Amino acid sequence: MINIVLYEPEIPQNTGNIMRTCVAIGAKLHLIEPLGFLLNSATLKRSGVNYLDKLNYETYSNYQEFLDKNKGKYYYFTRYGKKPHTSFDYSNPKENIYLIFGKESTGIPKNILKDNLDHCMRIPMKSDVRALNLSNCVAIVAYEVLRQQNYEGLLLTEPHKQENYLEE
Repeated sequence: MINIVLYEPEIPQNTGNIMRTCVAIGAKLHLIEPLGFLLNSATLKRSGVNYLDKLNYETYSNYQEFLDKNKGKYYYFTRYGKKPHTSFDYSNPKENIYLIFGKESTGIPKNILKDNLDHCMRIPMKSDVRALNLSNCVAIVAYEVLRQQNYEGLLLTEPHKQENYLEE
């Protein structure tokens, strides 16, 4: 199972977009407090559209509580990572994979990253950009995991009535 972990997210629009992505791909969202917004905020709901009732998520009062409750492979995304996100093997769909992203302003704390250097990575980009938008990063990495798993459990065609729309 793919798990998206947000360490102290600050911007509700980013989290709302990530919530929608989690619903679309069947991932569980883990939110580590403190959050920079209320979970019932209008901005969050607007970004998540009308999919939030389908969201599988859990909140934690701190990082240690998250670690205590979740076992699997942890991957940390940081601008200080030295390996690209595509250099890891995520192909086992039975493995619990945790993709951990830091808060928008400061990322994941150094003390957490130091203990996990072998699993710290970054999304490659040019030198004049410090980082991409958090919700974009989550989508990029989650879809790399899904690509390696052959998009298991996801539809490859439109499920609605206009299935042959382009052929008509």
